[in-house]
Order: sequence, then structure tokens, then C-alpha cells
Amino acid sequence: MGLPKILIEFKTLAQTLIQRSERGIVMLILRDSQNTRESYTFTNESEVIKSHFSASSLAYLHLAFLGSPAKVMVERIPQEGNLDAVLDRLKIRRWNYLAMPEATAAETQELSDFVIEQRDTYHKTFKFVGANIGSNHEGVINFATDNIKAGTKTYSCSEFSVRIAGILAGMPLNRSATYYVLDDVDSIDESATPDSDIDAGKLILINDGTKIKIGRGVNSLVSPPETKNDDFKKIKIIEAIDLIRDDIRTTFENDFVGKVENSYDNKVVFIAAINRYFSDLVSQGVLYDQYDNRAEIDIDGNRDWLSEHKDISEWNEEQIKTANTGTNVFVKAYIQIQDAIEDLNFKVYME
Repeated sequence: MGLPKILIEFKTLAQTLIQRSERGIVMLILRDSQNTRESYTFTNESEVIKSHFSASSLAYLHLAFLGSPAKVMVERIPQEGNLDAVLDRLKIRRWNYLAMPEATAAETQELSDFVIEQRDTYHKTFKFVGANIGSNHEGVINFATDNIKAGTKTYSCSEFSVRIAGILAGMPLNRSATYYVLDDVDSIDESATPDSDIDAGKLILINDGTKIKIGRGVNSLVSPPETKNDDFKKIKIIEAIDLIRDDIRTTFENDFVGKVENSYDNKVVFIAAINRYFSDLVSQGVLYDQYDNRAEIDIDGNRDWLSEHKDISEWNEEQIKTANTGTNVFVKAYIQIQDAIEDLNFKVYME
């Protein structure tokens, strides 16, 4: 393994990041006893075998595909079934946005808790779109618009969460969901306090007088922890972070784990490849071009690990930075995601 191969791989990932971001995967949990098969994957609505699903499930699948995701996956549970077996299957599958249109309030909270655990504990890049959730987390989208009329059908916010999941999965990284127009929607229950709702971490639809559209692309995070800032409230920012995290982790697992000795030189090779990847993401408009986006050895991580194994009280920073850390590679990165234009501050002076 040498540096050029890794650089080429990261360059390809950087050049295709925006394209890949609009090809996300929707995971639907459908309560349906029409068939005993549990799991399905469709890349196109035409692949759906209609006899395998109830009429309501077919309608939900159509709703998901309206947003043009790369795939729609289905996990089926019987009408009276619980989520235990489904959650076990979800853990081992790769998907981006989860929705369950007929979830009870208890199931909605269970799915929210599941996604939060998978993100925080196992670093999965799952996200959940649910209705009226009391969560405070970047991985949970709290959809809160009800009585959505589209043609002859009126959707609850829980049912329409499928449409939102499809939109977000098909959204390219060079735009945000803010003001995304839903041409299929005729009317909604309009919020009396849209600004307050958005500040409370609610994703809502608004009516501007001519169009129904998403108010602002926010997740349910309202009070970020000390390690995060207000950028983490935005769906677009989280999507970029998730894609970057997946790219770096996948490349590390494919090209380094078990194949490369953990020497200082090889750590430098890996970090140099990440920094080249960041540079390419700047040219793609994913990272902010006026910030020093960079990765480096996490000296504090090295220090914490070393202190558990030996006395390093007399070691200087360079010794800690270049020390043998067993099988561990401690890296940290500083980046700024390029956001979309959403707000205009325009002053007019009459003289």
C-alpha cells in the first residue's frame, strides 16, 4: 500500500460526494400482513410486486419514490407485531433515512431512541424522520405539519414522513431542504408560529401564498452539547458530516486495517491522504474555502492511551505524537462545511 493509491481513492470519493449525496437510501417499516417476506430492496418503483403489498403500503412506496432516492428498502412487520426483530435487522443493513408511516407514539419514540443509540454508540450514519418527536438530536428529524392534502388524499404528519424521507434521501449536498417546493401538495395545516416551531427543532411545511414548501431544513437538535454548535441543527450539514465520516472510515477499513503496520510514517500517510481529500472537497464546494480544513494526529488521544500503559510524565509533545500506540490510530480533524444560502439581509437607504 502506498500513498498514490489512497490519494486516488480519496480523490474519487471527493469528486463524487455531491452526486452520491443525492442517491441516499430510504428505509421504510411497513405494517403489512399481505405477504410473509420480511425484507425488500427496490431501486425503482416499477420493481415493486403489487401482489406482495397492501394498497396502503403501495401508496407509501410511491410516496417515498417521489423524492428520487437511490433505493427504497422495506422491513415488514405484521399488523400486531412489535419492532424488536425489525430493529435487529436494521442494525446490519446500510440505509440513510428511516420512516414508519403508521407508527404509534411509543414506536416513534422507540425508533428515535434506536437511531440516537446507533449514532452515538456505534457511529452509524442513520437518520429518522418521525412525527412530533420530543427528541433533541441531529439524527432525528421532527416532522410536525398535519392534514396535508395532496389530490384526493389527506396525510397525517406520520404518514407524510415517508415523503420527507424520500426528499431528504434524494437531496444533493449542494443545496438544502429549505424552501424545497412540494408541487404535489395542495394545502396544509399552517403553523401559527413558524419561526418558533423551527427554533424548537421542528421541520414544518409552509404556504408562501403560491407554493407549499419546507420551511427550513432543520433536525430536532435544539440545545447542542459543548462539543457541537448550531451548525449541527441543519440537515444539510449533518448529511455532509455523515458522508465524510463514512468515506474516511470505509477507506481506513478497506485499505489500512490488517494490511498496514501501525508505524508513525503510515499514520502520516493516512493523514496526508485525508488532508488531500479535504482539499478536494473544498474545490467541490463541500468544505468552506476560507477555513484551514485539516486532519492531524490527536496528541491528547495518544497521551490518554499511553498514560494507561506506561509512565509518560517526562515525555515531551513530540515523543507523545510519534509514540507506538499499539493497534490504535488517534486522529482529529478541523473542518467547516459549506452551507447553502438561505437568509438575506438587505438594507435600502433612501436619500
